[in-house]
Parts: sequence; C-alpha cells; structure tokens
Amino acid sequence: MSHNVLSRPSIFDGTMGMSLVDDVVGLHPPQLWINVQYGQFFQDHKLNIGEYILSKVKEFGFNYVSSPEVGFLKTLGGKLGKSNVKLVLQFLDEQVTEPSTKQTYGAILKDLKSIKTFASGILVPKTYIWPVNKDHYLQPATNLVKDAHALGLEVYAFKFANDDISSYNYSYDPSAEYLQFIDNSDFSVDGVLTDFPSTASAAVACLAHTKHNPLPPPGNDTRPLIITHNGASGIFPGGTDLAYQQAVEDGADIIDCSVQMSKDAVLFCLDSPDLTKGTTAATMFTTKVATVNEIQNGSGIFSFDLSWSEIQTLKPDLVGPFSQAGLKRNPAAKNSGKLMTLAEFLAFSKSSNVSGILVDIRNAPYLATRGIGIVDAISSALVNASYDKETRQQVLIASDDTAVLGSFNNFPAFKRVLQIGNVISDVSRASVEEVAKFADAVSITRGSVVQAQGSFLVRFTDVIDKMHAANLSVYVGLLKDEFMNLGFDFWANPMVEIVTYSSLMADGIVTEFPATAAEYFRSPCSDFSKNLTYTIMPAKPGTLINLTDHSALPPAQGPAPVLEPADVVDPPLPAVTVGGHGAASSSSNDSSTTSSAMASGASSGLCLLVAGLAVLLAVCSR
Repeated sequence: MSHNVLSRPSIFDGTMGMSLVDDVVGLHPPQLWINVQYGQFFQDHKLNIGEYILSKVKEFGFNYVSSPEVGFLKTLGGKLGKSNVKLVLQFLDEQVTEPSTKQTYGAILKDLKSIKTFASGILVPKTYIWPVNKDHYLQPATNLVKDAHALGLEVYAFKFANDDISSYNYSYDPSAEYLQFIDNSDFSVDGVLTDFPSTASAAVACLAHTKHNPLPPPGNDTRPLIITHNGASGIFPGGTDLAYQQAVEDGADIIDCSVQMSKDAVLFCLDSPDLTKGTTAATMFTTKVATVNEIQNGSGIFSFDLSWSEIQTLKPDLVGPFSQAGLKRNPAAKNSGKLMTLAEFLAFSKSSNVSGILVDIRNAPYLATRGIGIVDAISSALVNASYDKETRQQVLIASDDTAVLGSFNNFPAFKRVLQIGNVISDVSRASVEEVAKFADAVSITRGSVVQAQGSFLVRFTDVIDKMHAANLSVYVGLLKDEFMNLGFDFWANPMVEIVTYSSLMADGIVTEFPATAAEYFRSPCSDFSKNLTYTIMPAKPGTLINLTDHSALPPAQGPAPVLEPADVVDPPLPAVTVGGHGAASSSSNDSSTTSSAMASGASSGLCLLVAGLAVLLAVCSR
C-alpha cells in the first residue's frame, strides 16, 4: 500500500495477491476502465498489449481505455473501429516528454483539436485545471475544461487522495476539493480518478448543488448542534474575531469562549491560560515564564501574569496539532485577527444569527488564590450583556467542575454542561445520577463513544445511550479535519466521523471546522429517514480490524475506566483570597467583565478537576 504519510494502515502490506483483469470483471462493475501505462515497454519486450486489450474488449466489453502514449491509442483506435470503447489520453506532468510524439505534454495540451482525432477525452492531473501556487493555495482555474468541452472532449482529473496535502483552501476536507471540480459556477469535469472512491461518490450524490440549502434546525429528529471550539479555529487563530466571524459564516449553531483572565481582571477568549499556546507570547515575554502545576505540567506564560494592555501587544498564533507532520493550518492567516474580550464576544454573538453561546470556565480554584473570582466575573458579564434575560439564544455554561456548574443554579435558563475530559468506557448508574444533579448535558471525548486499537475502531460504547436515559444531552468532541486525527475506519474523511456520531444520536458535535459539519447537514443524505439510492454511511467498528492478522497488531491497551460518582462530584468552591499572591487589580479596560472579579463571596471561584491524560490514539484524542 502506498503511503503519503502514516494515515493508511501498513498492516495489510503484502497480505493480498495481485488482481487479474478477470478478477476485477468478476466483481461485475457497472463500467470498467483499463489504463495501459507503458504500451511502448510491452512492445519493446515483444508483448502485444493492444491485441490483449482487443480480446478483452470482445470478452468483457470495456468502457474506457486510457494511456499516456499517443501512438498506442492511435493504433488501438484503428483496430477498435466503431466500438463504443472510449479512448482517453492521460497527461503526465507538463514538462514530461510523450514517447511517441517526442513532445512535452504541455505542448500537446495546446493542440486539443489533434487529440480529438483519436480520443474521446483527456485524463489530466488536477493542477491542470485548478493550479496551486508554491504556498499551496489555489490559483484561478484554467480554461482547459471549457475548451475541451467545446471540442467535444470529455475531461477527467486525477491525483485525488483524502490524505494528500493538496491546497489549504480545502482545510483538509476532501469533499470540498471534489466539489471544486464538479460543483462550481463555470464548469464541471466529467469524472475523477481517486484512491478514495466513496468520498468522491458522496460529493457527487450527496453534496453537489447543496451549498445554498438551508440548514435544518437541530433536534432529535433532524441533526446535532454544531458547536465550535474557539470559533473556526481550524481556519483562523482560535479565540479571535476572525475565527468567530468564520464560524458564523460556516453555519455554526453554538460559538464558544474559553474564558481566561488577565492580571488586571479583564476576561477574554483563548483556549488556554498559557499564552504560549495560541499567541506569540514566547517571543515577547520570556521574563514572565512560570510553572503552575495546578494548571499544567511544564512552564508557560500565563494570562494572569500579564495586563490586558500587554496581552493586546501579542499576535494570535495559528498552530495546528499536526504541524510537525507537515499538516499546517492556513499559514496565510497564522497571525491574523485579534483576541476578543468576553464583553466583545457576547456583543458579537448577540448581533449574529447563532442559536446560542457556550462559555467554558476553568482554573477557578487557582485563580481564587490570586484574588480573582472568575465565576462571579463571568456571571456579571452575562448579566451586563442581558443574557440572563435572553430568549432567542441559548446559554451553555461548560466546566469539568460540578461546583462551578452549581454556581449557576440561580440562572435557570442557562444549560449546564459537565465536561468529562478523560476517556471512559462506560458509566455506572450512580455516576449518571450524580451528573444529572449538576448538569443538563455532558461533553465527552470521541474515545468515550468509540473504542479503538491501533487506530482501528473496535466497538461503540453505551455512554451516549445511558446519558440519554437520564435525560442528559451529549456533546462529542473534539473533531478536527486533519486525516491524521481519524481512525482508519473513517477512510481519512472527516465527514464520515460526523455521520457516525450523528447516527449514534449525539446531541452536538464540538469541532474546529464547523463548515465541514454544515456541509453534510445541508445535504439530503443527512436525513436518515430518506430512502436514498446512495448515502454516506457511518463507520462500522470492527470491519477493518477483523480483516487483519491480529498477531501483527500492537498490544491492546487495557480498557478505559468506568465513570463512577467519585469522578463526578467536586468539593465546594473556595473563597476568593483577597490580597492573595499576585492578586489582580481592578481595570477600566473592560468594566463589564470586572465589576465583581475581586469580590470575596464564597460563591465565587471554581474548583477545576484537571483532566488526566487521554489515551494516545488518533481516534481517541481530544
């Protein structure tokens, strides 16, 4: 098996024999395409590949024969006569010389009329149609398809693969690439040659001509919520104005703010209090490096050690989880956008068409020791923005600490979400009962929904069903489009993962690429009640792993733990220590977020249960 990166299982290498043409015919495909890559080679070795093709045409009735050799196709065409077989000239890279004419393929491309004299169509690398510059961004389309169609030539494109880094414009969504070739306003190719035919078929049958379809409203009978993680953080730096604007444009239902706090008590949105994760702080505030074991292992530069004015001098930093493997995220926007205060986020959300917001609260116990009451500060910000009286948009309060969620009991309209960051294999009845005392929903990892061994899916768990039995909504995350984030059974297609969780009746999916989810839910194939001739199928755990030699698999890891009541209930929130070490001072930068940040009430603060290390499987990562 060919590997671009380690996204295809090597365990099948050398386990299957070569297929004969007769073997393929035995599968009874609706049409059959034969490619002869080296006709001249066969001729040089006294092998008549032309006669072989003619005999098989009579025996099986091929539909297409392609070759990169003009001489071979001309000779074969003369022998086929009035056969219905379509001959297709395959183009290699433009600078490569075609062996029979001694011209480069780039030169041959300029004379499409001559091709029409012996072929019905052309098969070209996809960059012949949509060129990509040296930075891996799309350039304007060429006129090749329109020019060829004007002459009656069909056009087929090749070099498609879900795990090939093609252009950053597609944001690691292979379906978006196919749609670029078959569903644009100017032209459509007549076919694509791909390593992943199910993805291409889905693009044609399910996704084409649907981008203007309205999103059906989320619900039990329609679809799960599309919940962002730091906005559209797969496209722009997370927590920035651009990430949130893109998320709204992409069709997100719920946009989120992971709330951090500056030294002078300004609340703002960023995934981590460690500013080296998501900003350029590491290059600007090296003297502020500190170690806070209550928050993370290892040192960092923390938001509560810098004033808001200092934080505003930083640039956001878009760093993908697989950048070291070459899978960068939108490098052109690496430092684009600006961080938003919580007040700005709330104002933006209110002016948008999203159906709700999610406010993520972390690290309150430690912040309380520094004199910062983050729970009260967030409560005040929500009240100041009138979200306590909001009826159009839902407010979700998320935390992995039940005491934090309990602090919002006086806001009955808010939906409380308990985050279970560790991978679990099951939930005890008692633990579910405890969860239901504090929360209306849970947010769980992907590995808590489907278990994996060596990136092969093994089985679904019952966690979603058991949470639903207690009337708890279930949100699943974190979804990322990069193929290295996907188990083998998802076929390097992030949309298959979305389909899978939707089929399991998840109430929401948490994603850094909301456009991919919206793309699927706009399609008719997202409605499981429709009896369609073709649809996008969810993954079936066990399908691939059962084809393997189990002795060649890596040792199976022990089962993930079962959630028990002791894992759920947290101690009461500590009182905010006024004048504690590094106590924050008041700030006029964002009065709506600071009015009670320094309050000393016992109801303020947060006790955060730091999530343990997740199982390091691609499919089980956060």
